[in-house]
Amino acid sequence: MGVMEIISVIFILVGVLFMLLAAIGLIRFPDFYIRNSASTKAAILGLGMILLGTGLYYNRVLIFTELLAIFLFIFLINPLTSHIVARAAFKTKVPFWKKTNLDDIKNLEQEGKEEKKDS
Repeated sequence: MGVMEIISVIFILVGVLFMLLAAIGLIRFPDFYIRNSASTKAAILGLGMILLGTGLYYNRVLIFTELLAIFLFIFLINPLTSHIVARAAFKTKVPFWKKTNLDDIKNLEQEGKEEKKDS
């Protein structure tokens, strides 16, 4: 086994570890919003490591370019979809964890109500 294969395996295993942490976060965290955030962050980092390890393993420019395009697409789309889903959950009144600090959200709600009154 060569050096590049060992480095590739290390990157893939670290990526799998981050994916595992994302899965554990989905099970263990107390509310929807924290689960959503944790799974987004860990999944992007895990996928990036797995794709980097795969690109290093095959060691071809075309494959590395394709994997980079996949990563960039996921890197841009995953946070956007996570935000949209969390915003929809907030608007449909999905409950927060009882220890969540909601001061900033209350200020945003008040500003939104004031804007509606002005228009």
